[in-house]
Amino acid sequence: MSLLLKLENISKSYGDFQAVKDVSLEIAPGEFFGLLGASGSGKTTLLRMIAGLDAPDAGRIFFADEDIIKLAPEKRDFGMVFQNYALFPHLDVFENVAFGLKARRLNDFVIKSKVAEALNLVKLSGYEKRRVGEISGGQQQRVAIARAIAVEPRLLLFDEPLSNLDVALREKTRGELKELVGKLKLTAIYVTHDQDEAFTLCDRVGILSEGVILHAGTPRELYENPPTIHVAGFLGRNNLIRAVQIGSNKNGFSEFQTLAGKHRIFVETIDRKNSSATENIVTLAIRPENLALAVETANASDNLLTAVVREAQYFGAITRVRLDADGLPLEALIARLVGISVGDVCLVSLPPNRISVLKD
Repeated sequence: MSLLLKLENISKSYGDFQAVKDVSLEIAPGEFFGLLGASGSGKTTLLRMIAGLDAPDAGRIFFADEDIIKLAPEKRDFGMVFQNYALFPHLDVFENVAFGLKARRLNDFVIKSKVAEALNLVKLSGYEKRRVGEISGGQQQRVAIARAIAVEPRLLLFDEPLSNLDVALREKTRGELKELVGKLKLTAIYVTHDQDEAFTLCDRVGILSEGVILHAGTPRELYENPPTIHVAGFLGRNNLIRAVQIGSNKNGFSEFQTLAGKHRIFVETIDRKNSSATENIVTLAIRPENLALAVETANASDNLLTAVVREAQYFGAITRVRLDADGLPLEALIARLVGISVGDVCLVSLPPNRISVLKD
């Protein structure tokens, strides 16, 4: 992978609090990279150090093979969209978008042309003379994006720019934003606490927790094959099952026995991560949507367990079903729950190829 941005062992502390701890990261040209983490995880601090707004205590930052650690923010030619948009309320839309262009001392004709192009890209042509206070929050967010892209940045940075929008507008804007970044062939880093937002927008996502990047990968990789318990727990709901491995590489499967319920569980052996030594206690993970409720018996390798339905919560498109398999709690997401009610005994299937073996 060719590199555009490289972080080497970046750290940042505020007093006794270490916000970012020894982070290393590589981002390729044209990549839309997400930094996903809860409040206080260090994602905004990391973004601000990339932008040059904060200086790291240790480590180096390279952009296009140039060490930019001491380069002033305005010399980096990066564009940034802030969570609160950071627009100037006393200026109209045109002047807000033109601000960075004027700072570069471009002539009036070029400024006018670039502002018009940027506003057209965010679908705000004709809003040039509007005051910031006269337009909606969604339109203000578009102005902030127009201002960032008007300077033709070498790198575009987003700090939770959609968090102040209502749900419907936020979902609509996600698609438009991804299309815009792709159309302009920009490299972008996007900070968010919203998993859906990160997965919808980004080519790769880095999971941050307590100032550390736990893992980085494509949304599909992270969701379907989480490498650790921390990542699995962070990315939505997971059935986490403690088990002991009792056999391996039998017809392509490894065999486990759950600690709760003493069930035999088969896991498809894909690589060494599913071939650890026997007698070790491990954690198996399977997403609720990958469980299926069955009414007929099948092969043992299909991991069919007898369970009691403890709860069924209807959410329209899906029903969340909580199950008890001889003391092993499980949760399933079912598109249509037919013929099964709370208190019924049923069979639940855990497909072997949908189970991950996690590292502690």
